[in-house]
Amino acid sequence: MKLGWLVLLWLSAVPLSAQGQSIDLRTRLCGTILADAAAPMTVRRATYRCGTAAPTAAAQGWLWLRLDATRLQGLQPGWRVAFDQTRFRKVALLVDTVEGSRRTVLDHQALDGHWAPGGRLFFTINQPGTAVRGLYLGFAGIDDLSLIRRLDAQPADGPGSTDAPWLWIMGLFTGTVLSALCYNLVIGPVRQRVQRQWTYRRWYVLWASLSLIYGLIWSNVAGFLAPGLVGPMAVRVDYVLVGLLIAVGNGFFFALVDEERLPAWMPRGGRLLGYAGIVAGLVASIGAPVPPVPSDRALNVLAGIATLWVGLAGMVAVWRGSRAARFYLLGWGPVIAMLLARLGRNLGLVPSSDSIDMATFSAFAFEALVLSLAIADRFERLRHERDQARTARDVERAEARAIRLSAQTDFLTGLGNRQRFQHDVTRLIASSHGFTLYLVDMDYLKQVNDRLGHAGGDALLRQVGRMLADVAEEQGGFAARIGGDEFALLLRDDMMTGPALDQVQGGTWHFAEERGVISLSIGSARFPEDADTPDLLYQNADLALYKAKRLGRGRHQSYHPLLRVDRRAQAALANDAEAALQNGEFRLFLQPIVDLASRRVEGHEALLRWQHPIYGLMAPSQFETVLTNSTVAPRIQAWVLESALAHLRDANGSIGRLGVNFTSLQLAEPGAARRVLDRLAHHGVAPGLLCVEVTESVMLDRGAEAVVQTLHELSAAGIKLALDDFGTGFASLIHLRRLPIDTIKIDRSFTAGVVEDDQGAAAIIHAIVSLGDDLGKAVVAEGVETEAQAVALRALGCRLGQGYLYGMPRAAAAA
Repeated sequence: MKLGWLVLLWLSAVPLSAQGQSIDLRTRLCGTILADAAAPMTVRRATYRCGTAAPTAAAQGWLWLRLDATRLQGLQPGWRVAFDQTRFRKVALLVDTVEGSRRTVLDHQALDGHWAPGGRLFFTINQPGTAVRGLYLGFAGIDDLSLIRRLDAQPADGPGSTDAPWLWIMGLFTGTVLSALCYNLVIGPVRQRVQRQWTYRRWYVLWASLSLIYGLIWSNVAGFLAPGLVGPMAVRVDYVLVGLLIAVGNGFFFALVDEERLPAWMPRGGRLLGYAGIVAGLVASIGAPVPPVPSDRALNVLAGIATLWVGLAGMVAVWRGSRAARFYLLGWGPVIAMLLARLGRNLGLVPSSDSIDMATFSAFAFEALVLSLAIADRFERLRHERDQARTARDVERAEARAIRLSAQTDFLTGLGNRQRFQHDVTRLIASSHGFTLYLVDMDYLKQVNDRLGHAGGDALLRQVGRMLADVAEEQGGFAARIGGDEFALLLRDDMMTGPALDQVQGGTWHFAEERGVISLSIGSARFPEDADTPDLLYQNADLALYKAKRLGRGRHQSYHPLLRVDRRAQAALANDAEAALQNGEFRLFLQPIVDLASRRVEGHEALLRWQHPIYGLMAPSQFETVLTNSTVAPRIQAWVLESALAHLRDANGSIGRLGVNFTSLQLAEPGAARRVLDRLAHHGVAPGLLCVEVTESVMLDRGAEAVVQTLHELSAAGIKLALDDFGTGFASLIHLRRLPIDTIKIDRSFTAGVVEDDQGAAAIIHAIVSLGDDLGKAVVAEGVETEAQAVALRALGCRLGQGYLYGMPRAAAAA
């Protein structure tokens, strides 16, 4: 490392003494803009602005610079005006001597004989400096004068010339980089036969190749082989190469260093900087849409950030024990220093000097050698890792079978998982043997989790899994858990599966001191009668499962083609619902709630109806999937609430309290309570006139906690709450305790049984009425259709009723 720095210092010192006799012409620079190349007289007599007021570019015409000719007396004939190459369309030099004026105009494509090593362009002056009275340099279409960092007068030969030092430096640079490339492309692959060697070598080869090309083009040495690759063309190519060097340099470092030794954000950041470098290089090369100066500055800053990023990542990797990073930093230390020095020079923070550029390419040569050693060291480690991998291969093969088995097993129940299920169903179909797919969904698992915690839910899942595994074993089939609460059974058609599944359905389970009844919704489809592909068989079984859930859960439904027709019809209704909202096809009907003794109307319930243009007037049960559609359902529910509140406002208290059915989609939304209260205020309706009716299923859907919170907020604002279909749910009493319910509505199934010698129905109604009286809650019996039912309900203590006996639902406008 010390030797490398000494070499760089020595190399950088070579041009320092030489540059002392060059004359800097950027001092006291003055400029003007003329319409064209102009005649010498026009150029001489033009008005020039100097210092900070001097123009730096010309969108149209020519930018002419008046150079200080008073300092040229010591120059002998053959001296030259040299300047950094940049992009322009034409360049001209006007020399005003005692013998007259001489102007030379060059096109950007005709610079042969006017370029020099070190990235310079020049004009040769054959008169001595003492004969020069005026010196003018002009550009047409120049990017910006600030991008020319060096503009001086220097002798063609002697101590002031930089041609020889540059050729010497670039010869050393080219020879070193080519040697490193040959080693990695020829000798390295022969000596290092490691499987992963090319992963690192390709990055190095790319980096070294790009560095070599960039050095040759930037320094104009490439002009010896391709004379046109100098001047503006070289600048454009250099921009692209710098962007690629940023990307490849980052890619090489993070490929060479073990990424596990770095924080995850460092490689990601390095890759992003690489992509940004490519884009910035292309933008700077094109010169659009970003102007040349900002794009040049951005590319320089990005190169500096990428350099520091690699340096920081290298230090982190070294601190964490990366051997490869030590080699990388050893080679990159001088490069990082020189690149940062160039960045400071390009941004105007450091004076311009050939020393910085010469030292930079010397550092590149040094880095090429060190990184070759780093790759060789990396290959040695990879070979050692390969030997270790061979030793461990037998152990891995022994473990592979266990891993495959684990990958196809559900960790909780020990059954097959979805992957195993897909494998088994595909294999059975390939065997062409008839079988039935049963999709089994556990009912009320969420409620078990809420009541007993996930440990209780897991215990239920394990017990159901064991029972289904027993069924599969007895029937010679397969059982799998394919979802959170969903199982699948594959059973041969020649086995009696019905009684076996009945043993699971309705069975008991226990956890700690708790006992419960297993409730399963089951859908089935047969191969090949119902479907002959795995996907279609699963879809048909899922349709049957969905139907089983709609029928009330705890039952088995076989697939029938009409189920698919029903699903399509429901999907069509969902599409029709959008037009129905726009066409006003939805209607609000009201049904009275009366005092059973006096028949006085105490309030009403709002019932939704759809006047479909084809199917006629439909109740919600006929388009229930529409009411669960997350896209259109919220808009329908909002319409119901708006219509109900508008009717309450227009009725002016004549219809009493109005009950409106709410869904979980309405109540679980953030700010649901605030929206309801805002609509009440908008219509000027007192909160006590609205009754929010919910079924127990609303509290059982996802977002139950948000629903409960919304109901508490509505109750606190004075809105009444009613629990609909009471007595049919899973845990109705729990909800009476959790919620501020004002009204209990007895399900119509109990009302129908009260006059059918169903002692159970009468006892349940009596218990519900007594419970309501003790808790201070109103009780309404739904579905009262006969006078006998009304008499029996009054005898059981029920005060309020609702049903066809007291009024059919009527359109709100006529209620």
